[in-house]
Amino acid sequence: MSTPADYEKIPVKIYDQSKDASLAAAGEIAALIRAKALEGKQCVLGLATGKTPLSVYDELIRMHRQEGLSFKNVITFNLDEYFPMQPDDMQSYHRFMREHLFDHIDINLANTHIPDGTLKNEEDVAAHCIAYEQKIAKSGGLDLQLLGIGRTGHVGVNEPGSSKSSRTRLITLDRVTRSDAAGDFLGEQFVPRRAITMGVGTILAAKRILLLAFGEGKADAIQQAVEGPITTAVAASFLQDHPNAQILIDTPAAANLTRIRTPWLVGQIEWNPKRIREAVIWLAQKINKPLLKLTDEDYNESGLQDLLAEKGDKGRAYNINLDVFRSMGETITGWPGGKPNHLKRPGDITRPTDAIFPKRCIIFSPHPDDDVISMGGTLTRLADQGHEVHIAYQTSGNIAVLDDDAQRFAEFATELNKILNIGSSETHRMDELLNSFTQNKQPDQPDLPEIQRIKTLIRRGEARAAARECGVPPNGTHFLDMPFYETGKTRKNPLGDADVKLIVDLLQKIQPHQIYAAGDLSDPHGTHRVCLNGILKAIDQLQTEPWFAHCEVWLYRGAWQEWDPDQIEMAVPLSPHELLRKRSAIFRHQSQKDRVMFPGTDKREFWQRAEDRNRNTAEIYNNLGLAEYEAIEGFVRWHPEMTAAK
Repeated sequence: MSTPADYEKIPVKIYDQSKDASLAAAGEIAALIRAKALEGKQCVLGLATGKTPLSVYDELIRMHRQEGLSFKNVITFNLDEYFPMQPDDMQSYHRFMREHLFDHIDINLANTHIPDGTLKNEEDVAAHCIAYEQKIAKSGGLDLQLLGIGRTGHVGVNEPGSSKSSRTRLITLDRVTRSDAAGDFLGEQFVPRRAITMGVGTILAAKRILLLAFGEGKADAIQQAVEGPITTAVAASFLQDHPNAQILIDTPAAANLTRIRTPWLVGQIEWNPKRIREAVIWLAQKINKPLLKLTDEDYNESGLQDLLAEKGDKGRAYNINLDVFRSMGETITGWPGGKPNHLKRPGDITRPTDAIFPKRCIIFSPHPDDDVISMGGTLTRLADQGHEVHIAYQTSGNIAVLDDDAQRFAEFATELNKILNIGSSETHRMDELLNSFTQNKQPDQPDLPEIQRIKTLIRRGEARAAARECGVPPNGTHFLDMPFYETGKTRKNPLGDADVKLIVDLLQKIQPHQIYAAGDLSDPHGTHRVCLNGILKAIDQLQTEPWFAHCEVWLYRGAWQEWDPDQIEMAVPLSPHELLRKRSAIFRHQSQKDRVMFPGTDKREFWQRAEDRNRNTAEIYNNLGLAEYEAIEGFVRWHPEMTAAK
């Protein structure tokens, strides 16, 4: 029988929550620092930047303040720095390390080393890289190297093609890497094209390596690094040759590992209904057959002999196929808010929540367009079928509005005031202020508060227009402007009590029967994740309220991905007309059309991503042998055990 070790070529430890993995890494680093101090030796650490190690640094700071952990014997070498880059720039890794670690501990700053992004020419960079390697060697080499991993599988910024023997050097950034960094620079065009990075050989020379990865966005890279061949296309795969490397990840980042995705291939498992459905759908997709056409041989030849023997009727597959087929069919409903008895037809499924009709429904939208992009068809269905629909826009989304859009609206306001003979001195002043600011604006400079307000109004107007398109009345739109987001910068504040209170107050006012929320549980640090945490914290406070006993919570996903078919618990089919109506609602968000601020690596517009995703889900259902629809929006019901990491 196989074991995870048969597939995984680097030791991997999987944690339920990303925070637990970070605490484990911080604990090991702290133990190493203390052990070296007891021996009277320096502890040499290789450090990383980015979102992944933030919780590690937070815990190290806590241990310094509360447990007396001293960093006086620590020498650090950071992996990389953008080139060119000034140390005090917003995106500088010098600044990052000061703000997130060095300024909060007792480390001697002379013992901290970060590649220099201020050098004037490539000859100076080359000499600096040699000196950087010499400093590492002179310190005795890295005792422990902390790593993250990019979506291309890079460590440091050793992009695809980096060799195992590479050392600290200047490198050109991959397109995906620059796209991923666009949010930090308020646009991909501002991301430097080059960086100085430790080489793969430098990293592999460390005595101990810890690589952390969180979220489904890293699942492909982790699978390739851990289970794939050693290749220059995935720099992290070279860790397979390191004698003391370990990978610490959360469950979403482990999603593509064999022991998680197909655990029946690794060892014996308990065949509960959820696992059976997952395995049978996997089998159907693997061999491209509808559910009801799967044979005994299909099960046996694909490693599902145990399932067939344990759950098959006299060792036959058909009853298993039929059970899964029926369970998938029961997810499909054109009445997401429930169907009243007087409209039911013979054979209709009666759902527990059908008894309450119409319902009060609230859709939480992290940004002002996530509602229509992710569940615009379902939103329209709820309104058309007579439910009381509310949309709560959790953040202003103002950072995603381009400066020239704000300038255009300010100019419009000035001209409108002239036409209406309204005193326009204030709007004219605003117009001049915006002109002056945008002409001299630096890539890392946050907007002035006045400009942030203009951009907020732009997105509010678009959200109202999209809600009208879906049939939601004006009193159904609510703008929370949660404080954590309103920094004017890509770097946001932590979720606070004031954020949660806004959600609690709105839920108490509406007392909904249905709550819809963005269920991007795989995103450990993004706005969707923070917004979901705010909702779940509010639910924690409200679960004892009488109205909550009749409330169900549904999770949708965004423009980039859908729930896997074995996860979907409610599938809302859309007709061609409904899909066009959804597109029309998305079009109302003009500031996000054609040229969005943070498009990611997917160059399609949001309406194209949404339609392709919805059509793909419908095609999956069709290929499994279920009814054929134009498109489907999928939802998963929230249960308390799904609560996101605090």
